[in-house]
This record gives sequence, C-alpha cells and structure tokens, in this order.
Amino acid sequence: MAGIDESIEFLPIRIAVIVVSDTRTEDTDRSGKKLVELAEAMGHTIHEKVIIPDEVGQIEAVLRGYIADPEADVVITTGGTGVTGRDTTPEAFAAVCEKEIPGFGELFRWLSYEKIGTSTVQSRATAGVANGTYLFAIPGSTGAVKDAWNGILKFQLDIRHRPCNFVELMPRLKEL
Repeated sequence: MAGIDESIEFLPIRIAVIVVSDTRTEDTDRSGKKLVELAEAMGHTIHEKVIIPDEVGQIEAVLRGYIADPEADVVITTGGTGVTGRDTTPEAFAAVCEKEIPGFGELFRWLSYEKIGTSTVQSRATAGVANGTYLFAIPGSTGAVKDAWNGILKFQLDIRHRPCNFVELMPRLKEL
C-alpha cells in the first residue's frame, strides 16, 4: 500500500527552482515562492531560485547549468508550459532530457482535471532526467504548483514513500 514508511530516515534533496516568466520579478513572483515554501517545509534544501524570461535558448542554458551542477539533485520550473507562442519550457526540456518521464505530465493533468476540468488540456507539464538530475516543468500558477507538489512531488521526492520513489533511484540514474 502506498504511504510513508516512518522507519526510514528522511533524506533532504537539493532543488533548483526556475521561474519562467516574461513579467514576473522577485517581488511579483508567487508560484516560485510557493514552491520554495512547500519544499523547505518538507525539509528539502533550495539550491537556488532564479527568474528567467520565456526564451527557449535561455531556459535550455539554465537547465544545462543545473544538470552539470553536482549540487542540484532536482530542477523544477514553473511557467512557460502553455500553448501560446511565448510558452517554450517543454521545448527546452526536449532539448536537454535524456529520458522522458511521461507519467508525470499525465498524472499532473489528471489531478488538475479534478479542479479545472477540461482546461487542463492546455498544460504541457512534463518531466525527464538528464545527467542524473530530475527535471520537472509545471505551469506557472500557484494552484498548479500546489497540485504538482501535493499530488506528486512531495511523495516522489521523499525516500520514505512506498512502494517506490524517485529519490531511491538517484544513485542509479547514471548507470549504463
């Protein structure tokens, strides 16, 4: 049965947060702040939080920087996952991911459907792995951040979660 095995010690991970937005500043960002708050409340460490414009080349460059950084275990982006011309986060993920995690986007949209109905089809939330680093792209609303964290990430980024979780796989992500 799924749940937290309290006999296992919690293992904090290091998370880099990227807010993808052409309009947000540190003062007006709510989704990135909410994500940091949720991760830190659980006991994880925020490696860094940055705000960058929705430019596919810049998103890709920042992702590659964190992928190469041994101090970042996980990168979570918020924003840029819609269908407008300026939404390019999934394209940047496609350029850097070695393996896609399709179930993340599927589950996110299923959870989101319960709250916003068919509007969830406008989300291109996605996830993958590159150089042993997990990458998650979620929409830029605080509601989407809460849905992704509370419905998926807080469990999959907790080594105590059973029957399995992403953290326990981290030492094997670079195996050939």
